Amino acid sequence: MTDRLPDSEFLNLVRPFTGSVAEMRPTERGFMTDVLVLIDGDLGRFFVKGVRNREGGRRDSLIRERLVNEEVRSVSPRLCWHTENDQWMALGFEQVEGRPSRFEPGSPDLPAVLDLLGRVQEIPLPALVEDWHETGWDAFAADEAEAQLFRGDSLIHGDVAPDNFLIGAGGSWAVDWAWPTRGAGFIDPAFLVLQLISAGHAPAAAEHLLSECPGWSKSDPQGIDAFARANLRMFRHRAERYPEQTWLRAMEATAQAWVEHRSAE
Repeated sequence: MTDRLPDSEFLNLVRPFTGSVAEMRPTERGFMTDVLVLIDGDLGRFFVKGVRNREGGRRDSLIRERLVNEEVRSVSPRLCWHTENDQWMALGFEQVEGRPSRFEPGSPDLPAVLDLLGRVQEIPLPALVEDWHETGWDAFAADEAEAQLFRGDSLIHGDVAPDNFLIGAGGSWAVDWAWPTRGAGFIDPAFLVLQLISAGHAPAAAEHLLSECPGWSKSDPQGIDAFARANLRMFRHRAERYPEQTWLRAMEATAQAWVEHRSAE
């Protein structure tokens, strides 16, 4: 994320959709996006997300987020407009009144978080996602047989985290659909388990919270075991590669605790 407000060229691009800007505020969210701002303009109030219009992952993720929005509007803010030029690509979402959820033990947000996850899992797999297979953990699976356990027909958000599950007086929202994929139904619940352990839950307590989630309770435990081990390998690899990113070591310890719990069972 940049803490800078967007330049005049970006504002000129979005002005036909926002109108004259009365107020513009950077957000606290997002690490892989060049522009994240809340804009109040003559034509409405928007959450605006922008990336440099060059080939690569950031551009691809914004395209996916644009394409999938109509399919996930039951749980996500509505995309109001999109635009691009040679330099920038931008999405304009409706602003919602929500804050990042809290995952720690005893958080009053947990029922809403679990409800929101359940609503995400109820969304039928959109046709446009059918070929977007989840392969992000294949490199960290023990072998091809384990990697196949991550395949499935569920719509995967892929980044279940406090900043992406917003809670408000008027509802709750799953935001940042940057990499929707098709995969096993346990993947998003497993992300939540990891986040819950990281927030202070014991592994058994974190899994118990997911016991009523069909994507978790009806899945093959061997697939969850393999996914837990793949996450441990991934965080260990990245922590070694980027030692200055101390949060990676913390997540490695979280994944280790989860693997040990599942191995003991």
